[in-house]
Amino acid sequence: MKQQRVKEAAEKKKDAPAFDNRRARHEFFILESLEAGLVLTGTEVKSVRAGNISINEAYARFRDGEAWLLGLYIPPYKEGSFSNVEPNRPRKLLLRKEQIIRMQGRVAEKGLTVVPLRLYFTRGLAKVELGLAKGKKLWDKREASAKRDVQREIARHTR
Repeated sequence: MKQQRVKEAAEKKKDAPAFDNRRARHEFFILESLEAGLVLTGTEVKSVRAGNISINEAYARFRDGEAWLLGLYIPPYKEGSFSNVEPNRPRKLLLRKEQIIRMQGRVAEKGLTVVPLRLYFTRGLAKVELGLAKGKKLWDKREASAKRDVQREIARHTR
């Protein structure tokens, strides 16, 4: 009986939501990526697990040797009262010092920024996949969509 409950709990944890930032992959060339931990409060975790977040406008900044995620919208948890926090507050990213220094140096280059690509849970911990990104021009976006269309046509004809 106990083993069955443990299996059911493990299956529920596997179904933890993952949120992709499809807009970032459309608007940026992703040069490299890395995984970072995300500091959240209890009601924020519950709200994220409920599936109510907006990751599209988020970006990372470095201040005083720390990494912060700005623009991530996590709405207040419905059942939380005084423990709810501001939905757009800056959230600390957990990275190693070497990673922060390397990313700061890369961001100092012209036209590069750090954007979240994916938010997910691993072993109950909130993780963010960050991408070092360079903005696409309009013709780059058109080229990418044309390639996608060609791939789609090839796949359709091979069936």
